[in-house]
Amino acid sequence: MGTDGRGGAPWQALARPGFLRGGLPWRAAGYLLASGTAGLLLCAGLLLAGTVAGALAVLLVGLPLLLGLGLVGVPFAAWERRLVRLLDGAPVPGPHQVPARPGLPAWLRLRYRERATWRELGFAALAAFVLWPIDLTVAGCAIAVPGYLLAALPLLLLDGEQVNVLKLWQVHSPYVAAALGVAGVLAAALLAYPLTAVAAGRAALVRAVLAPGGQEARIGELVRSRARLVDAFEAERRRIERDLHDGAQQRLVALAMTLGLARLDAPPGSPLADRLAQAHREAGDVLAELRELINGIHPQVLTDRGLPDACADAADRSPVPVDVTFALPGRLPAAVESAGWFAVTEALANVAKHSGARSARVDGRYADGLLTVEVSDDGRGGADPAGGTGLTGLADRVSVVDGTLTVSSPPGGPTLLRVEIPCTPIGPRAEDLTRTSGLTPTPGGPHTPDRP
Repeated sequence: MGTDGRGGAPWQALARPGFLRGGLPWRAAGYLLASGTAGLLLCAGLLLAGTVAGALAVLLVGLPLLLGLGLVGVPFAAWERRLVRLLDGAPVPGPHQVPARPGLPAWLRLRYRERATWRELGFAALAAFVLWPIDLTVAGCAIAVPGYLLAALPLLLLDGEQVNVLKLWQVHSPYVAAALGVAGVLAAALLAYPLTAVAAGRAALVRAVLAPGGQEARIGELVRSRARLVDAFEAERRRIERDLHDGAQQRLVALAMTLGLARLDAPPGSPLADRLAQAHREAGDVLAELRELINGIHPQVLTDRGLPDACADAADRSPVPVDVTFALPGRLPAAVESAGWFAVTEALANVAKHSGARSARVDGRYADGLLTVEVSDDGRGGADPAGGTGLTGLADRVSVVDGTLTVSSPPGGPTLLRVEIPCTPIGPRAEDLTRTSGLTPTPGGPHTPDRP
């Protein structure tokens, strides 16, 4: 992009005819001066902090400071990645992952576990004790030598007698000083090449060490693609639920009403009346099954009122009495609420089918950036993920949102299923999200309310 190398490789710009007319040599000098100054300041800071931490380590006061020095490369590497854009304009992506949970403890745990953190620490040590003298020496020579030569004649004219050039020799003749000025122009042109080459080499080192590696880039892309897939999956579920509710269900309701009206016109006790009554009952059964299907895909109560009410509705449908208790600070991301609801419904289905329990309990809470949902029952226990109880699929579903599933189910019971999902509330609700309810199954089977 142009002859100065912006947005491309500075190495290629060195071989272009217009290299000296572009701004790349000036940016190379500014880059080396900035990086060298930052390295010098970092060197002084590390020596001071290391001395203080070592002296205080005897009293255990300096241990936190020593631990903090392990993260000094993180901000310095971020500065280096931004600074390298001064040279070629191309951004350097960061290698770090986003913590799964909010807060400083989660950030610290993740940073200390990442390889990129230790690469950045190594680069910070290299810049602090090796690179900065090279940066300042190269930039200083490329600027100071031509500058002294160019200033020889003006300084001689101001002094009137002599001028010391580069502190090496004295010049008394204006002609010699003018010749030195010409030499300064040539020196500036010649030194621009090694200056830019050194700057380009240092920028390449920054990209090689501080940019994400192949595995880190693939992991980052997998995380981003998984997030996109989760959002697309949830959107598709809501679309299917909406289409079924507003399309097929409404037509079945209209069909049931039409059959009901036809029964009123048919002669009582006639074969036609009997067939219409049977068709009316079949339409009602199909409508009830469709409503159950819609609710299983994505219940409207989950979208409208959130996870506590959706879990209470699922407990109301269970043939086993279920107590539901939730304490949340606000609404959670849609994918998290959907995963939590799916975990509760799957767990309650297993309770009804396999546990032989007389009662169950659902507890949900949020603390320290973590949603925890527990489903317990007083059944016979012995739940085994390999036994076809749906626990494997449930674990896969929870892992999509970076959650974890643990099951404690010794033979003889009780069974406790715990789901933990890192998340951040997205906003308060109009009403309090603390819900406590004791629910029992309604006579005649679970009830499936239709949404308005």
